[in-house]
Amino acid sequence: MTPELTALTLAALLQILQLVLYSIVGQKQVGTRAAMKPRDTPVQLTGTAGRLQRAMDNHFEGLILFGVAVMVITYSGQNDGTTAIACAIYLAARVLYIPAYAFGWVPWRSVIWSVGFLATLYLLLTALM
Repeated sequence: MTPELTALTLAALLQILQLVLYSIVGQKQVGTRAAMKPRDTPVQLTGTAGRLQRAMDNHFEGLILFGVAVMVITYSGQNDGTTAIACAIYLAARVLYIPAYAFGWVPWRSVIWSVGFLATLYLLLTALM
């Protein structure tokens, strides 16, 4: 497996970890009963639970673009050392983004997000060159 596909796989596993983390913290906040209801009325999480939920949602959004970028780079055979580094940077940024969002690290949360976004943008632009 290429380094790019490895990073994509790890990013997907990170998404699962975020889902588990958010679910545990969110359930502690609203209780098991609220977590098991059919969500006809949305449950509003606050504090750390809400921030973990938003960080998870943000990763879902970023993972779509990153996944497209990795697939295009990989299947067009344009992967090289720089694309592997860009994927590692994206993954590291996503890992750091979780505590940055959960603990409200200002302005670092935005800086970390930007680094991951720029790594994805680099991959997409490289695919077009």
